[in-house]
Parts: sequence; structure tokens; C-alpha cells
Amino acid sequence: MADVARMPRARRAPPLLWTGLAGLAAALFALALLLRAPIPGDPATARALEQVVLWQSLLPRAAVALLAGAALGLAGALLQRVLRNPIADPSTLGIASGAQLALTLSAIYAPLLGGLVGAVPREMVALAGGLAAVTLVLALGWKRGLEPVTVALSGMTVSLIASALSAALVLSHGEYVMSLFIWGAGSLHQQGWGGAITLLWRLVLGGAAALLLLRPLTVLALDDASARSLGMAVHGARLLIIAVAVWLAASVTAEVGVIGFIGLAAPAFARLGGVRAPRAMLIAAPALGAILLWLTDGVVQVTAAGGADAIPTGAATGLLGGPLLLWLLPKLAVVERPGLAAPAARRLRRPLAGLALLVVALAAVAALALLLGPSYDGWSLATGDLLADLWPFRAPRVAAAAAAGALLGASGTLMQRLTGNPLAGPEVLGVSAGAGVGLAAVLLTVAAPSVAMMMGGSAVGALIALLLILAFAAATGFGPERLLLGGIAMGATGLAILSAVLALGDRRAFLLLGWMSGSTDRVDGAQSLAALAVAVLLIAPCLLLGRWLDILSLGGPVAGALGLPVTRTRLVLAAGAALMTAVATFFVGPLSLIGLIGPHLARLMGFARGAAQVLAAALISAALMVLADWLGRTVAFPYQIPVGLFAALVGGPYLVWLLRRGPAKGA
Repeated sequence: MADVARMPRARRAPPLLWTGLAGLAAALFALALLLRAPIPGDPATARALEQVVLWQSLLPRAAVALLAGAALGLAGALLQRVLRNPIADPSTLGIASGAQLALTLSAIYAPLLGGLVGAVPREMVALAGGLAAVTLVLALGWKRGLEPVTVALSGMTVSLIASALSAALVLSHGEYVMSLFIWGAGSLHQQGWGGAITLLWRLVLGGAAALLLLRPLTVLALDDASARSLGMAVHGARLLIIAVAVWLAASVTAEVGVIGFIGLAAPAFARLGGVRAPRAMLIAAPALGAILLWLTDGVVQVTAAGGADAIPTGAATGLLGGPLLLWLLPKLAVVERPGLAAPAARRLRRPLAGLALLVVALAAVAALALLLGPSYDGWSLATGDLLADLWPFRAPRVAAAAAAGALLGASGTLMQRLTGNPLAGPEVLGVSAGAGVGLAAVLLTVAAPSVAMMMGGSAVGALIALLLILAFAAATGFGPERLLLGGIAMGATGLAILSAVLALGDRRAFLLLGWMSGSTDRVDGAQSLAALAVAVLLIAPCLLLGRWLDILSLGGPVAGALGLPVTRTRLVLAAGAALMTAVATFFVGPLSLIGLIGPHLARLMGFARGAAQVLAAALISAALMVLADWLGRTVAFPYQIPVGLFAALVGGPYLVWLLRRGPAKGA
């Protein structure tokens, strides 16, 4: 594999560095013991209870942190070695999200399954979910030779869909199952040694399997042709090693929830310390994974207030994932390949006629959503008094969905023109997650925030996320595909912060969860009219910037030579895209992918000029969002599927198709 991502040879770090990390973790654990809230009561009873807490909670928790970290470090080392991909781990490949979705389904719809024969069925459920996710990811990347960027994008897509489904399932069952988010965020609280013993046996078996597969791991460092010439069944060996890694990751997820990015960090730090040989990596990566998770959990315990963790440990490790990915990206020697763009289309000769047809299509979809719907007596067409009764409920959500869709379509077009990347979009670049972080900050700091304050917080978060991505791209010379990975890193950090807030389990968390799923059923008439007004105010100026958009797509140097103030233009477009994203995601959540689909469909229809594409993408996205909202409230009647989730279930397969249609490796 000539264009495989490789890490450059790093200078050997002093062995005392890892000893220092272990010592720091031990010191934090000791400090957590000292800072524990005293147990009230008479001294003898308090001492007895403290012994129970120490031996049945704190020490098992430390053991679980060490064992889970070691298992994830080993899983990450196996995945990175067998895929020749230094950014592969259970988080970036969608394994953790797939396992979480399977366990959520089991907890909600088959609770008896988790009570059979200890935790074995739960582990099998997690393994099935993780295997399904990684199988889909590898199938998407197989055509392009499992290139790191394609695999990471596929993993992001699978994780996005799985996370959307998990959030919608929890939301549909109310506060009764909000505790699933505390578990899902990776809480290491223990009430005995059962979890540690389970993980110990899994780690022993996984380590033994890895040692037995040491020769295939060594040979697979070569390209596939060379490995076959040495008599190895490449596909069989690769699948077997991946199965071991998925089993280790699924075991951890089944026991303690999702622990993100330890499998990414441990092998990376081992390589930084000079570890290269497979045998040494199988020792160093688990050891570093154990130290890193123990260290993170020590920080969580030290910052705990009143005996309750500030955030679950899994959410804390997720906060490290984004910066770690950003640090690793400049070190990737990936050959940028064409082929991720939408198929070429002929330019429309009469774009105004095409736009008129799109307006008619949007009006038809809106009429469908307003008039047609199911009832307990069957499908009915609302007219007369029935329409008057349903109007206050249907009209606001149709208007809000249309406004949000139009804003996302226009924002996606601006981002694609701004970055020169046909796969850029608010969701893919982490801008929607940044809007969520801004909204969460407002919810956490203001007791009763107004709608304007929440929108303002979302706008600030989205703008900061987009500017960070653009600044980092400019500083490191990212190509289009690398920029997508930077967006994944930004999105991972934002979603980790949101997971930490969700794990609080209070009213604010439930409000944030409802926003993440993207439901329009609570929008009133005033809010829908405000959304429409904002959409018009933000999209209309873009029609005057058509020349900017056309010239900017030629590249920065050419645009500057033609007299365009490139920096100022990019800042204006970035601010507009961020504002559009913030307002739209406030109504439909961060997971829709409509901001990716709309611009592509507009290009396919032949809207090539900047202003025409912005308007066409806005109209197409508005129609798609209204249609998704109508389907969300009709396909599962009397229950409703949030519009953001339903749109993600449509947008995810479209992104999958875009990844599949890229040229084969070597083409």
C-alpha cells in the first residue's frame, strides 16, 4: 500500500516519562482517597463503612480503570497495526457507538437479555453491535484499499447514525432511561470486584490471542502482495485480528460504557516513545492505556464534588480525543485522492426556471405535510374545520423545518465553497457540535435562558468551531480530505462535552437531549415565524456575494490575484455559515446531514454558479427537511421520530454512497 499513512520515526522518549505518568496517576488516586467526603455517624461505624467503600468501590474502580485502559490500548494497537492506520481505534471506527446502540436497544426492548448468565449476554450484544459497525466501515473503505481518511470518514458516518439512533431511543422513553447516558458516557463507579474480574479474564484471553497472532501482525506490516508471497491468507488474518480487537473493545463497553480515544492515544504515545516492534507494542500500548485511563479517572475523582463525579470518566477521555487527533493529523503522510465529489453534471442553461421548479416542489411538499396525515381511523386529508384545528400544530413545525433546512443548505454551500471540499458541511466539520457546546454553556450558566440567549450561545459556539478549523487548516496546510479529519476531531471534542452535560441527568440534560435529536413538535407560531425571518435575512445577502463565491472556488492565490480580499471574504462567509448553522441546529439538532445533501443535489441539477447554488441548495434542503419532518410523524404513528434523526438516517446513506463511489485504490 504505497500511500499508507505512516507515522514518522519519533525520538525515543525517556523511560522515566512513563514512570512519571504512573506515579502521577497513583498520586491522584491517593489524593482522591484523602479528599473523600467523611462518612457521618459514630467513629466505629464510620470506619467500618469507610473500609467497605475502600475495598468494594475505590479499589475495584482503580482496578477497572487499569484493566479497561489496558484492553482498549491493546485493541487500538491491533487495529492500527492490521489496518496500517495510526488514527484507528474503537472510537474512530464506530465500534464503540455500534456497541452502545446495541446495548441501548437491549436495555429498552429486551431487558431480560441482560440478566441471563451474568454479563455474558450483554457482552455478546455489545460484540454484535461493534462487529456490525466495523463491518460496515470496512466495507465502505474496501474499494479504496482501507485508506486512513476513507476509513475515518466511514467511521464518523456510522458513529453519527448510531449516536442519533441511541439519542432518539433514550428520548422516546423519557427520563426513565436517562441513566443510560450516565452509563454510556463511561462511568467507572463500582460496587464490587465483579467488573474487574470480568475484564481481567477478557484481557488475559485477548492478550493471549494477540501473542498467538504475532507473526501475522508482523507480516501485515508489509503490503498485501508481499504478505501473500510469504504464504499468508491476508484477508483471513486481518479479519481475525480485527475480531479480537472488537471483542476487547466491546467487553469494555459492555462493562463500563463508552471510553473514547484511549485506544488511539496509547499506541500513539508508545510510538512517540520509540516503540516500533509488534511484540513491544503489544506490551507498551496496554501498559500506557492502563496508565492513561487511571490518570484520567484520578483527575475525575479529585475534581468530584460531594462524592459525585463532575463528569463520567469516559466523557473526560473524549475531551482528549479531539486535540489528540489534531496533533496526529499533520503527521499523516496521506496522498490526497480525488473522487469524493458529487458526480459531474451539466450546467443549467436556464437556472431561473430551475429555481422556479424548486419553489413549486417546496410548496407541494409543504402542502403535503400540512394536509395529509394518519389518524387512528386511517389516513385523512385535512380540509375545512379539521385543517383549522390542525393548523396551529402543523404549520409552525412545517415552517421551522423549512427554515432550518434552507439555512443548513445555504450554510453547507458556503462551507464547500469556502474550503474547496465537496464533503464539507456543518455536521461533518464539527460546526453543529460547536453550536451544541454553545447552547450547553448557556443552559449551564443561566437559570432560565430565553430563546434569543440560547440562539446566541449556539451562534458563538458554531463560529468558534468553524474559525478554529479554518485557522488550523491554514496553519498546517490541510488538503480537502485532511480538513474533514480536522472536522471530525472538532466534532469529537464537542460531542464529548455534550456527553458530559447529558450525564448530569437533570432537566438541562433532558432539554439538551431533545435538542440533539432535533424535534420540531415544541415549536410555536412565534418561533417558526422568527426562524423564517432569520432564514430570509441570512440567505438573501448571499445572493449578492455570487462573484465572491465563484472566484473563491478557484483557490486563494488565484482569488487574490483577481483582486478579491481573501481573508476578509473568508471571515464574512464563515460568520454567515456559523450563524446559519446555529439557528438551524437550534430547531433540528446537530445530526441531520442536510447541510451536506442539499449542495450536492443542487450541483447535480446543474446549479454551478455560486448565488444560484446557494438558493437552489436552500430550496432543496428546505423541501427535504419538511419531508423528513412529515415522515418522522407519520411512519411510526402515533409515535414520532425527531426530524433531525430522520434526516440523519437519510443523509447518512447518502454520505455512504459518496464514499463508495470514489475511485478504487490505484485508479
